[in-house]
Amino acid sequence: MKSRNLMDSFNYAFQGIIYALKTQRNMKIHVAAAVGVLVMSLFFHLTRLELVILIATISLVLVTEMINTAIESAIDLMTDQYNIFAKIAKNVAAGAVLIAALNALIVAYLLFFQHLNPLSKQVLETVRQSDIHITFIALMVVVLATIGAKAYFGRGKGTPMSGGMPSGHAALAFATATAITFISNHVLVASLSFLLAVLVSQSRVEGKIHSLLEVAAGALLGLLVTVLLFQFFL
Repeated sequence: MKSRNLMDSFNYAFQGIIYALKTQRNMKIHVAAAVGVLVMSLFFHLTRLELVILIATISLVLVTEMINTAIESAIDLMTDQYNIFAKIAKNVAAGAVLIAALNALIVAYLLFFQHLNPLSKQVLETVRQSDIHITFIALMVVVLATIGAKAYFGRGKGTPMSGGMPSGHAALAFATATAITFISNHVLVASLSFLLAVLVSQSRVEGKIHSLLEVAAGALLGLLVTVLLFQFFL
């Protein structure tokens, strides 16, 4: 009987994990990031202590996100009316997730910076010296794909400054971040620049001004155009 109860407990626990993964967008993002970081760690020969810190950090983010989901579900079960205490509970739980995520970024920087710094300089130098037609062809593919998507889906919405495919704000943000990366030639500066670009793009999605696809297309377009210009003039 105890064995059966223990098995039921495991089943319920896995059901909770699966539910959070299926229904919570942030949980999907956290899991995808965790998988990417763990795969990347295989190439950098981290020590046992560094791996322990990395796994503990990832677990903290996932656990706080699941607790946040549980708190939100419990509050929604108790009331569907606005309540200041329900708002406070949800905000505090969301704040805990934010702190865990920021902590994860800091830990990732401390663990991977010394490994990525020489690699990033090599990548930047390779991009500068690469054949220009490669980037030009990639840029043309993106432009043609954007035009094809507009024609196929018939979106045709928005203005140059708001809405539509692709996102102008995302394009400008990633173009600026790419330019800063080439000018500074420093990993930390580049990382902060692209972090700001991601935040700009995320705000367009959260504000329901652009879809994720429109933002991604704009980001890719801005990045490729800037790389193309730097290849011309560097």
